[in-house]
Amino acid sequence: MYAIIQTGGKQYRVQEGQALRLEKQPAEAGHSVNFDRVLMVVDGTQVYVGTPYLKAATVTAEVVEQGRAKKIGVIKFKRRKHHMKHLGHRQAYTKVKITGIQLSTSDSLPILENEE
Repeated sequence: MYAIIQTGGKQYRVQEGQALRLEKQPAEAGHSVNFDRVLMVVDGTQVYVGTPYLKAATVTAEVVEQGRAKKIGVIKFKRRKHHMKHLGHRQAYTKVKITGIQLSTSDSLPILENEE
């Protein structure tokens, strides 16, 4: 079973037990986070698609750590003008581990048959 969630302006394909880095979330390490913007859930041969989100689905995750990525260098340079500006940036992230995908199945969910 896997799901596609949307958070931080990006979409992620997640499954239970997977660890991934997301945009910074307002939670401490060890706490639980719920993602309710679930776009699609695939359960075996059943595919549930939201319009745009599935209201009956949630993905829960545990925050593993809060951190900052490696520094990237940003250089602004204008030739022959004696102008050079050197900046750095470290993007904040939250590392989470997916603990569960809940889907309360009902007759109102849109279902597609998977042809695999």
